[in-house]
Amino acid sequence: MRQSRNRTGIRAGVYLFTLIVLIYVIVFMGTPYVVYQPGAASEVAPMIKVENEDRDEAGTFMMTTVSASYANVALLIYSALNPNAEIARKAERLGNQSEDEYAATQVYYMSSSQSNAVEAAYKAAGILYRDVTDYLFVFSVPGDTGHKQLQPGDKILGVDGRQVADPEALSKLLSARKIGDKVSVSLERKGKKLTEDVMLVEIKDSGKKAVRPGLGVVIGAIQKVKASEPGREVSFTDTDVGGPSAGLMFTMEIYNRLTKGDLTKGYRVAGTGTIDPKGEVGPIGGVQFKIVAAERKGAEIFFVPVKNYEEAKAKADKIGAKMKLVPVSTLDQAIQYMKKLPVKP
Repeated sequence: MRQSRNRTGIRAGVYLFTLIVLIYVIVFMGTPYVVYQPGAASEVAPMIKVENEDRDEAGTFMMTTVSASYANVALLIYSALNPNAEIARKAERLGNQSEDEYAATQVYYMSSSQSNAVEAAYKAAGILYRDVTDYLFVFSVPGDTGHKQLQPGDKILGVDGRQVADPEALSKLLSARKIGDKVSVSLERKGKKLTEDVMLVEIKDSGKKAVRPGLGVVIGAIQKVKASEPGREVSFTDTDVGGPSAGLMFTMEIYNRLTKGDLTKGYRVAGTGTIDPKGEVGPIGGVQFKIVAAERKGAEIFFVPVKNYEEAKAKADKIGAKMKLVPVSTLDQAIQYMKKLPVKP
């Protein structure tokens, strides 16, 4: 009897251990894959503030996103059965970047997209403006720099109490110091301000023999577009998404608030596409997922870059989408399309 109980206890222990291992493998263990799925179709109005704006807006402009998730086994199994999901290797997404560096790059692209949207909208609305540098942005921290006080995604607000307007100004400021000196760097990280004492490291520029002191990070300048006339400033709230593909829809919303009347005409308008300061609309990735996201949110019109149109149409036809796909290559084409529409009854 005792031997039988021991065998039962051992068998139960083996079953429990096996169950724990299976749960870990299926739920918690990572894989070298990423899963892409339809994201959201989100109204851009709450993301934007415009001084002295015209808020006559019966419809809505919506940006569309792609959901990208680093996959566990459970997600891979689900995605293999989901016609609107695609599986890709993580290495293809990240390239030679770490996950933190990739995320920081996407934030930079979003910030640049917002600046371009403001500039394009100002031009279309006939408002004079000027470009200024807002802050320096940390893309990556190479592993051989010897310090970790700085992280990808950090905003550099100042060094030793002085604002640094661009990378050249930072280099000039640091040139008066020596390698091994410490400087006080004012930062913003994930919405919180802090100060770090950072040791200057040896920097050797490509094609030059001489070395110079530097922070040991890869940085870029974030530009801000400011109206030359008072009371016409545009600002953004945190969008919590990255990448440049919301540029066109940001621009449409900003233009609508800067000008008289309601450009939406009462319609639910979604779309995607990069924007440059001249108002040129560029292609994006993942348009097939964005079509699904927009259709789920009841979009009636979808602006798509010309180069993405065929892929977008194929997906729209496949899912039986009812919305109207409108291919555009410039901001003006999108604006003129909306102006010619009758007001929705």
